[in-house]
Amino acid sequence: MNNEKLYREALQVLPGGVNSPVRAFKAVGGKPIFLVKGRRSRVWDADGKEYVDFLASWGALILGHAPKKIVKTLQDEAEKGLSFGLTNPHEVTLAKLVVEMVPSVEKVRFVNSGTEATMSAVRLARGVTGRKLVVKFDGCYHGHYDSLLVSAGSGVATFGIPGTPGIPEEIARLTLVLPYNDPEALEKAFKEHGEEIACVIVEPVAGNMGVVLPEREFLEKMRELTRKYGALLIFDEVITGFRLAKGGAQERFGVEPDLTCLGKVLGGGMPVGAYGGRREIMERVAPEGDVYQAGTLSGNPLAMAVGAETLKELRDKDPYDELEQRTERFVRELSKILLEKGLPHRINFIASMFTVFFTEKEVKNFEDAKSSDTELFARFFRALLEEGVLIPPSQFEAWFLTTAHEEEDLDEALERIRRAVSKL
Repeated sequence: MNNEKLYREALQVLPGGVNSPVRAFKAVGGKPIFLVKGRRSRVWDADGKEYVDFLASWGALILGHAPKKIVKTLQDEAEKGLSFGLTNPHEVTLAKLVVEMVPSVEKVRFVNSGTEATMSAVRLARGVTGRKLVVKFDGCYHGHYDSLLVSAGSGVATFGIPGTPGIPEEIARLTLVLPYNDPEALEKAFKEHGEEIACVIVEPVAGNMGVVLPEREFLEKMRELTRKYGALLIFDEVITGFRLAKGGAQERFGVEPDLTCLGKVLGGGMPVGAYGGRREIMERVAPEGDVYQAGTLSGNPLAMAVGAETLKELRDKDPYDELEQRTERFVRELSKILLEKGLPHRINFIASMFTVFFTEKEVKNFEDAKSSDTELFARFFRALLEEGVLIPPSQFEAWFLTTAHEEEDLDEALERIRRAVSKL
């Protein structure tokens, strides 16, 4: 079956033909492709077309597609059993690795997705503090949980709507939405509502309005104010965890939250999420404490085993400096190609993630990001796809490099991008 036939059939049985809205390519035009195989830095679609992949399963695959050691681990564990519904040894192994690598985490609870992680962390913060209000930042996306899908980025930004039908106003009013990188607005919110705020949740490096770096004062002020007013600080490191450094953004910026949400890289390509933090906070989680959370497939042996093997690889080989250098060179050469064509742009980059914004404006928050020329991005996306380069089908997302992107892969991708840009 080819892409066209698969899409026609998918439309009959899946809403929009997809299981996550951005995959439908509505923001960039054309019809979605169906991927059938991935190896190292490449993927192939149902038509047999090959792409150099900068999507990397939305950042989950830091080691690239189907690394032999990870695949072998998965095969070996599948032979022993797919799921047990009780605790298995791999949960302990992976938990110990998370505690070892993430500076602020002393205990961790595994769930099945990033959304579950943020939802559970907010519930825990409300339970610990006895307060209701949540502070989040415009353009940051923390999954499709009702309290956090308010003025969100990611797919919501792509479709230009602030939330979604189905979220009662009474719930939305319990979330305060502030501009990203604005410590003065944060201070004002705490002066007005400090005794009611249960937590502040933030992407320490935004990835779901495109990559937007935090100003150091922003993160430091957040830490200072949450401590002063007795609120909890939650870092949503679903994207940045084990991506920016072994210990994620909190290691990179030297600011430690009370709770951390993890996903993506944590599972090495398997469905997984986690939230963790200081011992006295996490001991409020059932069955040790009174804040309830549970899941049939939480801590399932396949995801735990693959996650543990992935984190061991990152811990032992420490690829971060080399990966960042490779990304920096690629970003520099990519920018040259766009400049030669006379396309105004900004590229925000850190570690092995970046976004090309088609705007002349420095991008420091969601309003800046929205100044991007999304019609130009759509044409850019389609031209790259035609030439065999896969990037996220949204202006407001991150590109990712993996350890499988060798210099020759990147040179080939740059040549394909040059051909694509020449047609714009």
